[in-house]
Amino acid sequence: MIQQIKRHRSTRSYVENRPIPREVMQQLIEAATRASTTGGMQLYSIIVSSSDEMKERLSPLHFNQPMVRQCSAVVTFCADVARFSKWCEMRDAQPAYNNFAWYVNAAIDALLASENFSLEAQNQGLGICYLGTTIYTTAKLIEVLELPKGVVPVTTVVVGYPAKEHPLTPRLPLEAVWQEEKYTEHSEAEIDELYSELESSEATKALLENNELPNLARIFTERRYKREDNEAISASYFEALRTQGFI
Repeated sequence: MIQQIKRHRSTRSYVENRPIPREVMQQLIEAATRASTTGGMQLYSIIVSSSDEMKERLSPLHFNQPMVRQCSAVVTFCADVARFSKWCEMRDAQPAYNNFAWYVNAAIDALLASENFSLEAQNQGLGICYLGTTIYTTAKLIEVLELPKGVVPVTTVVVGYPAKEHPLTPRLPLEAVWQEEKYTEHSEAEIDELYSELESSEATKALLENNELPNLARIFTERRYKREDNEAISASYFEALRTQGFI
């Protein structure tokens, strides 16, 4: 299994609109449902959008990235307390899951399910890519996917048959994330060492040249994830949580 995980990569180009057999998609969903879940409650829903019509409607909400139209299916993983709450009410039990704590629990459930889904997709010879745009356009996704109160998108995975093999994305050395017993803050010298390979890569050199910036950190803060964008996205997502009854 570890060797399979090490081969995990993002796929951004697909054999256009090649359908995934229903029995294969069923296996992916089944794998997703075997993920760990809060209290065995499965506080998530998985919306598989495979029709050309729905992919066309979803595409602008994911910044018109070509892979959204090319892929076999756009799969939206949602935090969902609505289904469980309705079951409780039908059994004369009074649910109290319309709050931020249970959004967090449901979001964790959805993300764990998405990882199982993605690993099984790779096992089936499929490619996947996570779309960070899900939290940028949450209100519009809620509208297009007709999500009721108690349901909110957390992440989206496009899945399909790879048109080509993409290179592995570099990762930091284990020492960057591995803490033993308690958290120990890295020194500046250690930070330099942990990021040295990433900063010296050919891909980074090309990015620096194209962006005319002196280092990779500034590409993140000045190009990719700018303060004003971060604050606007945060505000809109919190508003979506409020609309959907989590705040």
